[in-house]
Amino acid sequence: MVKKIIFKNLIVYFLSINFVQAAESGGMPQLDPEFWVSQIFWLVITFGILYLALSKLILPKISDNLETRKSQVLDNLELAEKQRNESESKLKEFDSIILKSKIDAKNLFNESRKKLLDDINKKREKLEEEMDKEVKIIEAEINELKKKSPERINKIAIETSEDLINQLIGAKVNNSSITAIVTDVASKNKTQ
Repeated sequence: MVKKIIFKNLIVYFLSINFVQAAESGGMPQLDPEFWVSQIFWLVITFGILYLALSKLILPKISDNLETRKSQVLDNLELAEKQRNESESKLKEFDSIILKSKIDAKNLFNESRKKLLDDINKKREKLEEEMDKEVKIIEAEINELKKKSPERINKIAIETSEDLINQLIGAKVNNSSITAIVTDVASKNKTQ
């Protein structure tokens, strides 16, 4: 790579030496003072036309395009800022709606839970009252049976004894004797 650069520099050097020698021998009109006035005239005309074309035609279009782009960019920035503010306000509104919905749902859940617990407690109390009534009725029946059971047991014992004696002996025994024996045995069992 360094060799290429050195080679290119040598070629440029030899060409420039040949160009300078050719200019001296044939003469370059740009360096001859005789042609300077016409060169200055055409230079002024050429650059004047170029200046007018640039200042009146090309540069105004470029500056208009730049101004249009600048105003469009500013409009886009304003619109983006406006949309950003709107989206932030919508997000805040959405967050507040969600928060309100959560609070409402929680309150509704708590109210429903409270109503359900109250309903369960009322039904439990009603059921307990009914159970207490049933228990009292059953206890009364049991007490009644306890009171009547010795008499019934004695009556059954008398009847069974009478049947057994009748089957064993084959004769009828006095009912009052059997009653006295069963009553005597029952009283002894009560005391024990």
